[in-house]
Amino acid sequence: MVVGCIYAQAIMDGPLWLRWVALAVFIAAGVTDFLDGYYARIWDQHSAFGRMLDPIADKLLVASCLLMLARTASFTAGRCGPPSSSCAAKSSCRGCGNISRAAGQRARDQARQWKTTVQLVAIGFLLAGEAGDQVIPITTQTGLLLLWISAIFTIYTGWDYFRAGIHHLIKEDEE
Repeated sequence: MVVGCIYAQAIMDGPLWLRWVALAVFIAAGVTDFLDGYYARIWDQHSAFGRMLDPIADKLLVASCLLMLARTASFTAGRCGPPSSSCAAKSSCRGCGNISRAAGQRARDQARQWKTTVQLVAIGFLLAGEAGDQVIPITTQTGLLLLWISAIFTIYTGWDYFRAGIHHLIKEDEE
């Protein structure tokens, strides 16, 4: 629904209120995802399948939003060019590649949480887009800045995952 609203507004020249609908659905998806995980943990109702599927669903939502925003005219025409579109695509693709991440290291988890938080807030600003710019003129620019910050976190966590993976492979070869 988020992608459909953005497509209808930006590509098919629909009304700006579709941006607010897209943002509301995106926020609702995030809140329900958080509550689902929270209650699954406190009621001990989690499963291996759920632990595997939840991050995949999260990455699909983020990737579809970023790729749709990269496609829309409000995201690319005059406000950001190919570098920011590339940033969005790389950020989402790196995230999809790290669904089965190495567990346990607190610093890695904190960096990943910061990246995810900044990325989700950036997407929120960018989903508001032109409609948000009418309320707060720097909405889109704020979203782009936050997207670049999340890309920096993405590079850091990607490098950290790579190092941990190489270390794990070397350790396995020694055994």
